[in-house]
Amino acid sequence: MPILAQKKAAEAVSQSKTPKLEIIKLVGDISNEIVFNDLVLVGTYFRAERTSGGIIRPQENVQEDEYQGKVGLVLKMGTTASERVEGEVNVGDWIVYNIKDGWAITINDYPCRLVPLDRIRMKIAKPEVAF
Repeated sequence: MPILAQKKAAEAVSQSKTPKLEIIKLVGDISNEIVFNDLVLVGTYFRAERTSGGIIRPQENVQEDEYQGKVGLVLKMGTTASERVEGEVNVGDWIVYNIKDGWAITINDYPCRLVPLDRIRMKIAKPEVAF
């Protein structure tokens, strides 16, 4: 992924009041893409640029979530994954996973991961609770 695109994505999500909508917008239309087997396509979550205490995180720190982050937004389910866990994990859910368990890819210049379904560790209501 080009550095400029990565920086733009990190800035957009970390400054957004609605990171879920921002990730979906940046990834774009993936309706024609097919995720195979038990894999789950996850859009990387970038933590807010401003902490709850008012501290502004440097952009280098924000961008590091691409490589160190543990939270992502489920964008698409694999062909067999959606059958196995219907109701447990769905498109639009925030999930927690081990960074080593996902395969890093970019979709339309947005950092994503393909995570095996059985490697998803948790479903959370808000992405900021798991860091």
